[in-house]
Formats: sequence, structure tokens, C-alpha cells
Amino acid sequence: MSAAKKSLDTHPLTYSIDTARGPLDLKAYEAVGGYQGLRKAIKEFTPQEVQARVREANLRGRGGAGFPTGIKWGLVPMGPAQGYDGGAKYLVCNADEMEPGTFKDRLLMEDAPHLMVESMIAAAYAIGACTGYIFLRGEYVVSARNLNRALAEARAAGLLGKNILGSGWDYDCFVHTGAGRYICGEETALINSLEGRRANPRAKPPFPQISGLWGRPTVVNNVETLCNIPSIVLNGGEWFKGLSQGKTKDGGTKLYGCSGRANKPGCWELPFGTTTRELLEVHAGGMKGGKKLKAWLPGGASTDFLLPEHLDLPMDFDTISKAGSRMGTGLITVVAEDQSMVSAVRNLEEFFSRESCGWCTPCRDGLPWSVRILRAIETGEGRPGDIEKLVRLTRDLGPGRTFCAHAPGAMEPLQSAIKYFRDEFERGIRASAAPAAVQA
Repeated sequence: MSAAKKSLDTHPLTYSIDTARGPLDLKAYEAVGGYQGLRKAIKEFTPQEVQARVREANLRGRGGAGFPTGIKWGLVPMGPAQGYDGGAKYLVCNADEMEPGTFKDRLLMEDAPHLMVESMIAAAYAIGACTGYIFLRGEYVVSARNLNRALAEARAAGLLGKNILGSGWDYDCFVHTGAGRYICGEETALINSLEGRRANPRAKPPFPQISGLWGRPTVVNNVETLCNIPSIVLNGGEWFKGLSQGKTKDGGTKLYGCSGRANKPGCWELPFGTTTRELLEVHAGGMKGGKKLKAWLPGGASTDFLLPEHLDLPMDFDTISKAGSRMGTGLITVVAEDQSMVSAVRNLEEFFSRESCGWCTPCRDGLPWSVRILRAIETGEGRPGDIEKLVRLTRDLGPGRTFCAHAPGAMEPLQSAIKYFRDEFERGIRASAAPAAVQA
């Protein structure tokens, strides 16, 4: 994140951030263009026109899946012709951010809380919501403090509550801190937790846009996704698409980040489609200690490893998918040449095993099994057939075999590590061990 008073025309997310001064209050935020997008939305556009503007911008979700935001909003019933009964609708911001290696949303909420608040109001106007909730992981204490302060300022200024900006539309927004569970990143598990239930995923359909929070139409969006809305409303869809500078068909800028064995780990707002090489070598200062890059995760722990040969690919959803992984959150994690891939994967699988909600058997029992095998291989106590068991687990816990995407996501780093670095796994197998029976 860089200095304050960047132009809103070029930096829709970080233009209002001054990390030396701290988060802007309402007056300072408005002085750099804050709440102009909200005022334009309410005074010049109908909710449906705001939705159309977001569709035109081709804003794809920044939480990991990359689903087009305008299409998601379009599933919400907006009138009697679409089956809307005139009752409550809700907007929920997924600010749980428990993906290992991901910290972009925290920076936005801590340093630009009014941008988050304005975005929640503008998005709620677009879908006709009456109440909004920012579902925040409990460890984000500074984010909660800054967001609650910004909400109070906006409420006092008439930007929240009754008859917002004289429009006749009533809306209020609240921060809800969760208990800290990775599964709450899945939108229906988040909704269950918000209702006071156990954070287990729900069966879909029905989708939340039809029956979500308390059985009412609900939209769940990620922090970074929402924070693009005011600038899209203010400047238009074509302007937003132009921010990617022709690097990709995906519109806008992206908060890219880097962690792991890099010289300068951090987070930067860059044109969508920036290459990983630029991210690592220019912005993150290259590998620490002059080590060579061995592998990297494109966007959090639940993505497949890629290799140095993939560094020049544009970091966008479709390109990274074709390379055999997922862009996810867009915050890369780099692994150095002297790090063990078995140890790295074992660490990730321990996290996923601990965070399983236990709702379905493959995830509940399969993930701990993978950890036990990886620990044995890591210490040189693996048995012949263990690698084949891990490969089978990647299939049995893959897409379509479990209730939600938790276990399939956990299998992505494991399957790719075996694919690219099988020799490291083989070195952990005891040569003298008796062959283990493996079911085909």
C-alpha cells in the first residue's frame, strides 16, 4: 500500500490510504473523493442501473472463485415479476480472510474503513438490501475498531439509517465478529454462523441470493470485491476495464501480494494481469538470500503449486487455471530451493485438517489420514505404497466427492507437490519396509 491522495482515477482501492497517518476519518475521506460514488448511485441511478454498471465493468469476485459480481447480483429478485415479496434482503461482506498467505482485506479495512462502509452502502442500494453485516474474523481487532468508528461517523452524517441522502431508502450496517473458523469463508457456512448456528455449509440450491440469511435473499461478497463498487459507479464500466491496461480481459486493478522467502513481502495494487515475475522480482525484491525459486502458490494455501517456468503468465483467473492451478486470492507464496516440499505440504494439510468442520466423512477422516502419511514420509518413516495412498486421497477428496470445497481445496497443493516433486516424497520411504497393500 502506498501514500495518500492517489488519484481515484487510477487507484480505486488504495487512493485514500495514508499508512503514515492512519485511517482517514469521514471529513478527510470525503476530501479525497469519498462517498461521491454513493451519492451518484442514489441520486442518478436506479438499483438496476447500478447492477448494469457493475456487469459492464466485468468485476470478478476477488475472494478466490472469480465469479462475476454483476451476475451474482442479478440473481437477487428485484420486483414482483421475479418473485420478490417486498420483505427483507441482506448484504453480507465476507471479511473472515483465514486463507493462509492472504492479508489484503485486512489492509483495506484497517487503513480505509470508510471505503468499506461506502462500498457496503452502494452495493446494498444496488440489490435493495435493508441491512448489511460485515462478518469479520475475531482476530482482526484493529479492523473491527476502525470499521465501527467509520460506521458511527457515517450514521451521524445521514449516510446510514433512515432516508439515506433523502432517497426514502432505509439501510443500516453492522460489524459481526466470528469465532475464527476457516470454513466460514464458504458463504453458506458463514450465513449459518451469522445466524448463531454451527458453521457447516448448506446444500445448494437454493442459493443465498434466493434463500440466504434467515431464509431471505442475501448476497455475500468479499471485501476487495465490494471496495471496487464506488469507483465503478463514479467512473463507469469501460473506465474500470481500462485499468488492466490490456493485460487481461478481466477488468480493474488487483491487490496482489507476496509472502514466503521473498526479500520484501507485501501487498500492492497493480493492473489485473500483472505477471508473477514482476510481482516477485520488482515489487517483492526477489528471493531472500539469493536463493532460487523452487515453486509458488498463486493465491493462498488451497491452490496448486506452480513452477518458475510459469512466472511470466499473467495473474488472472483464466490463465492460471489453464496452467493447472487457480489464481485464488492473488497473494502468492514462494518456496525456495532449499525448502522441503514434503514439509511445506504437511504444514498446509495440518491446517486444513484442523479447520475441517467435520460435516462429511471424506473431509473429516481423509485429511487427518493425509497428515499421518506425510509426517511419516517427512521423517523418513514412510512405507512403500504411501505415495499411492496420497494420490488416491487427492481423488477421493476431490471435487464432487465432498459436501463443500474445503477438502478439494486442501488436495490442490498436495496433488501438485506430488506431480512436480515426487522424488522428494520417494526419499522419505523406508527401503526395508514391507510393501503395503493398496486398493486400486
